[in-house]
Amino acid sequence: MAHLTPRSSYHRLTQRLNLYSQGAPPSELLYRILALLFSDREAELVAALPIRPFSAAQAARNWKMPTAAAEALLQQLAGRALLVDIRQSGSTEYVLPPPMAGFFEFALMRTRTDIDQKLLSELYEQYITVEDEFVRQLFLTGKTQMGRVFVQEATLPSEHSLHVLDYERATEVIDSASAIGIGLCYCRHKRQHLGRACGAEMEICMTFNTVASSLIRCGYARRVDKNECQDLLDKAWEQNLVQFGENVQNGVNFICNCCGCCCEALLAVQRFGHEHPVHTSNFIATIEDNCSGCGRCVNVCPVKIISLETEQYSGRGRKRAVIDEDLCLGCGVCTRSCRVGALTMQPRAKRVITPVNSTHKVVLMAIERGKLQNLIFDNQLLWSHRGLAALLGVVLKLPPVKQLLASEQIGSRYLATLCERFAAEQ
Repeated sequence: MAHLTPRSSYHRLTQRLNLYSQGAPPSELLYRILALLFSDREAELVAALPIRPFSAAQAARNWKMPTAAAEALLQQLAGRALLVDIRQSGSTEYVLPPPMAGFFEFALMRTRTDIDQKLLSELYEQYITVEDEFVRQLFLTGKTQMGRVFVQEATLPSEHSLHVLDYERATEVIDSASAIGIGLCYCRHKRQHLGRACGAEMEICMTFNTVASSLIRCGYARRVDKNECQDLLDKAWEQNLVQFGENVQNGVNFICNCCGCCCEALLAVQRFGHEHPVHTSNFIATIEDNCSGCGRCVNVCPVKIISLETEQYSGRGRKRAVIDEDLCLGCGVCTRSCRVGALTMQPRAKRVITPVNSTHKVVLMAIERGKLQNLIFDNQLLWSHRGLAALLGVVLKLPPVKQLLASEQIGSRYLATLCERFAAEQ
């Protein structure tokens, strides 16, 4: 590998990142970011890793080195939160997370001296926030997005709160988690290095389950119990922060507590709202006739989609809040601010569909982005029959139109036949 230039190593790593449904458009900025996070040799090695979770023995075969040496390198990468190590039933598997939500954020989830976090923040700001190619690819490609908004449960009228499904509750994510880790908010930490952070809580980024366990082991998150995490959620509600979490029903791995001035998901909504970069909750804010026009809701709306308009009647005019319903996240932040009870959260006419688990989400995103073949025919390593069966099982349960898209992307008569047989048996 010595003959390869640093640029070729980072180019190869970029190609590897873009095999996954959430990639990163190549650019000089991206290469500079990767060069801060990975050495030249590490970039070359990581570029040769499988897309799906893999063992140290599998990495050793790809790297053509002894398993013990491969495991030491993998642990070193996991120790810097560039890989996630998944420990279950006495065995360890590794996976390279996507840049977002993934190793981009992990690099700023704690204070570090081994990398220049100020320079990294400046590069992130330019690559992610100023330029729009990465954000467009991340949030605006396909119908299935990586994240969704949780409604603030206390804002729901009692007649509706009884019908909220468990997976729609941030409190249920906390209660059902096998592990909980708390780290610095990546977005506000980045803005802090740029001198532009707001005063919202910093140590409030919530990770759960396998991701939390890995980040806790590596010192990138602080282990907390369910009570402390619930206290932090209460604090987030009090500070009018939006709960933006992984777009799955089961096994949610993260919930960010977002402000409208620093956090990239909400900034994306402000820039590209009509293209629906994040999934809303299943509720929407509505304004009753007793609105006083005080403007408090306008000031706290995290995506700035509430305005005051003059209402004409009986020769007099009064101010009244107006919500752009097409852009409402259904977070409930505005409802908490209303002193006269004129804002209420009501169920949406059409429910928002949430993937069942991470496998379901990844398959949907891959199909919509034309990358399903990369999941099945991983050039870095062949899948086990069990992994292939699990993936095909998800595909077989998709609507016919998406089954067809999947079949076309794979170019497989075998998959087309499976889909036809499954449909005939239903």
